[in-house]
Amino acid sequence: MNQLGGAKRIVVKVGSALLVGAGGAADAHWLHAFAADIARLRERGQQVLVVSSGAVALGRRRLGLTRRALSLPEKQAAAAAGQSALMRAWEEAFEPHGLSAAQVLLTRDDTEIRRRWLNARATTETLLALGVVPVVNENDTVTTEEIRYGDNDRLAARVAQMIGADLLVLLSDVDGLYTADPRRNPDARHVGHVERLTPEIEAMAGGANAGGVGTGGMATKLAAAKIASAAGCATVIALGHRPSPLAALEAGERATLIAPSTTPAAAYKAWIAGSLAPAGALVVDAGAAAAVRRGKSLLAAGLRRVEGRFEKGDAVVILDEGGAEIARGLARYEAADASRICGLKSAAIEPAIGYTSGPVVHADDLALVQADAAR
Repeated sequence: MNQLGGAKRIVVKVGSALLVGAGGAADAHWLHAFAADIARLRERGQQVLVVSSGAVALGRRRLGLTRRALSLPEKQAAAAAGQSALMRAWEEAFEPHGLSAAQVLLTRDDTEIRRRWLNARATTETLLALGVVPVVNENDTVTTEEIRYGDNDRLAARVAQMIGADLLVLLSDVDGLYTADPRRNPDARHVGHVERLTPEIEAMAGGANAGGVGTGGMATKLAAAKIASAAGCATVIALGHRPSPLAALEAGERATLIAPSTTPAAAYKAWIAGSLAPAGALVVDAGAAAAVRRGKSLLAAGLRRVEGRFEKGDAVVILDEGGAEIARGLARYEAADASRICGLKSAAIEPAIGYTSGPVVHADDLALVQADAAR
């Protein structure tokens, strides 16, 4: 599949049904073949993040909780017992390929609350820059039904959104979307490409899996694809129950591609411009205003005044000296420190406040207001 070969940053979701064998232990054979897939992508310069289920399934076996449905405390205990086994399985699979894995445990708040989102993004970006493969899972040891993602398909979509991925691969027990459930309807037709997730497309999906160790179904995968699409990320739903499923995709095996509705950069800018309530304002001089209008970062040298009380990572409006709004962005300094560095050259920032976070608002975290964007 061309989308896999052309993607720079890829999130792959692996469910419990793929990772955990019939006996309740990790499927080492499948994991080693999949690790070879990841190594091949990495050798091509692509960055890969894995969202992995399996902690609860592996923990059930370790704790002997194998014959009945689990209560919430038992699920949390199984997750605690199984998470180390899950990471050991990934590390053993990656090691022959010279790859290192890093565990990242998230709760819904980590992708919904802005400051925690920024921290999670910074950690993940650093791991990717260091050449590590982040292995992400929901932190089931502390989450409750009220604050869960609900399934790792949705978690994978939120992670793809958070890191600006351009491809999300959801490995499934079927080779993509069908017009109906192919296990029940022999006349169901495979849908290879979805340009837009319409109600008619969504109606093709059924509910959650009827059995097995996983919790997701086609409906959850389309819901995840909807999140990814709005974030500028394409989604591929592909069969995971085969060795080297990513290599199979590139060899032309059947799958479903769901196109993005925008680009990751445009989606991020739109989120800054329209979804965040500003906590303060930055008043800039004419030179800085002109630079910001050209899409450049806001430097402290052009900062004239700071208004309001805000923390690092909060949304702020950028105003010219006449009070006209130029842009909105995410501040890299809290209000008190931003006030202290007004008018300073970059080299003078660290001596003044003891650290530097670069520009006051980086160009990547800045969205022009529409009047300026149209100039």
